[in-house]
Amino acid sequence: MTRGSDAAREAGTRRAAPRAQAVPQGCTRAQFLRLLLFGGVGAVLAPRLGAAPAVPADAGAAAAAAGHDFWFTRLMYESGDWDVDTRMPSNLLDALIQYTSLRVDTTEHVLPLADPRMLGAPLCYLAGHKLVEFNADERRNFQAYVRNGGFVLVDDCNHDIDGLFAKSFEREMDALFGAQALRKLPNDHALYSSFFRFDGPPNTGFELNGWGDDLVHDYLKGIEIDGRLGVLYSNKDYGCEWDYDWRNKRFLAQDNTRFAVNIVMYALTN
Repeated sequence: MTRGSDAAREAGTRRAAPRAQAVPQGCTRAQFLRLLLFGGVGAVLAPRLGAAPAVPADAGAAAAAAGHDFWFTRLMYESGDWDVDTRMPSNLLDALIQYTSLRVDTTEHVLPLADPRMLGAPLCYLAGHKLVEFNADERRNFQAYVRNGGFVLVDDCNHDIDGLFAKSFEREMDALFGAQALRKLPNDHALYSSFFRFDGPPNTGFELNGWGDDLVHDYLKGIEIDGRLGVLYSNKDYGCEWDYDWRNKRFLAQDNTRFAVNIVMYALTN
């Protein structure tokens, strides 16, 4: 299942992604991605580049044929309200177009977590306010995706460590990866220097206004597999923080979607 975002398409017309290029013969896709990145942001990324995420060969071939290095995939799950923060994807995609030389697909893709096609996504987004209770197919795909090199950004729209989404999602992670797998990330984690430099997770206006659990969360949590972050879990509600028309960034003292660029670049290069 795929849906288009009008705002995302507008972001693409604002600044078009570079023209599609074929992967040269004898060059792996990971090596080609490095070459593309070095064209615009190599001076920043060169010391930190690693292998690209492991994805099925057919998905990588399809992406290269379409001329895209990155496409945004939102995950549907049966138990909760997955369709939230509808303007966030266009804002994130616009930031990638603005700051990087990645060839960005400006269409938001929506796939059921139970659909094996999600296994080929470079990054998946899962969010909501309500119950997270995966069915058997959803559990199998989530675990397989993360263990085989995928990256899932999970955002609690309640920004509440005691809310239904937080408690139920964390139970799912305990069942899939073990009770100690989901841990707080140190503020010197590579995520915070993967493109821009941050001293830790940026705060959101929702926390500062005292919503949710009335706490400012000075950490993000994650699950690492073989030293690589595969699940990034936020109680800070970045989805709502970035849920505005991308053209309104001009009114901000500093673009708050820059941290989204870090998240995507970490996912692509680790």
